[in-house]
Amino acid sequence: MPYEAPPDLAGLSLAEVAEQVALRKLPPIASWDPPEAGDSKMRIAANGEWYHDDGKISRPAMVRAFASLLRREDDGRYWLVTPHYKQSIEVEDAVFIAVDLKAEDGALTFRLNTDELVIAGPDNPLRAEGDADSPAIYITVRNGCEARLDRSTWLQLADIALANDALTVESQGAQFTLEPA
Repeated sequence: MPYEAPPDLAGLSLAEVAEQVALRKLPPIASWDPPEAGDSKMRIAANGEWYHDDGKISRPAMVRAFASLLRREDDGRYWLVTPHYKQSIEVEDAVFIAVDLKAEDGALTFRLNTDELVIAGPDNPLRAEGDADSPAIYITVRNGCEARLDRSTWLQLADIALANDALTVESQGAQFTLEPA
């Protein structure tokens, strides 16, 4: 079955975004405890590109498939997980890149480089890192994995904060600072 990208984020209402998020079926990797482990020889670069043995993975469907099997464990290591095997994967910065943003009805919705939609809130908080000269904003996605906002998305978020004369934003009742700690 061919992949159908979700509609443009700007054209979706918050209810439509919530429906798309609810319909996404992901494997229950958080509950899997595979007995064997190895090295995938894969790397996710800071710009969101995926590599295997230093060769770029150029098929978006492959990236989406692998991304659905990723988790970050308490020790900070990343793994591709199946019920019977897990393989380590190097992540230079964040697993995902947030490439678009929409603010509507008290919620901030982000589109990721994998076409997934994530609504910021208590379950998907935003956090600020870096410093005043090089800030970085991340949103929690799932299974310990995060997305880093790309520059244009970060600027959209900053515009929302500045329109309210604040360095904070709100989404689904949660407030997040844009100032690095």
